[in-house]
Amino acid sequence: MKKIVLFASGSGTNVENIARYFQDSKTIKVQAVFCNNQNALVLEKAKQLQIPTFVFTKAELQSEIVLNKLQEYQPDLIVLAGFLLQFPLSIINKFPLIINIHPALLPKYGGKGMYGMNVHRAVLENKESETGITIHYVTENYDEGVFIFQERVSVTDCNTAEEIAQKIHQLEQKFFPKVIEELLENH
Repeated sequence: MKKIVLFASGSGTNVENIARYFQDSKTIKVQAVFCNNQNALVLEKAKQLQIPTFVFTKAELQSEIVLNKLQEYQPDLIVLAGFLLQFPLSIINKFPLIINIHPALLPKYGGKGMYGMNVHRAVLENKESETGITIHYVTENYDEGVFIFQERVSVTDCNTAEEIAQKIHQLEQKFFPKVIEELLENH
């Protein structure tokens, strides 16, 4: 059985989608949701899905506390699904299979502060004709890891950042669990 630990900071729509996708799997299991925000909606979603949660602070992420907790679970894959903090090198070195999803076609619109609506507003302001999602390996630098998967979508019909966000959300929901599954099948 391949084991996944999900990291999230917010509403948890990707976490919920991934958890439901693997709910009846005989080969892949979502073991836990780690969250840096005690008020995040993802914690309630995880509870409803009967997935254990672990809440921590930014300081605890940088210390050994989160690393030690991860070692208890021994995940085959760590998935950042709407996780907004920079991932520490101590965890990256111990668990080399860590991936993230970014709501743009990297290398465009990546880096510190480029998440969620910030990305979609930038895409709109720059009058891009397309955007998309990038699933990539995590390194100690934001959004600089090797790409695993990209999917594009036209945004020429979008007049607001919210409309772009909706298209990106649809791509995330459709492709993220499948890419995770393929990655685990090949490792």
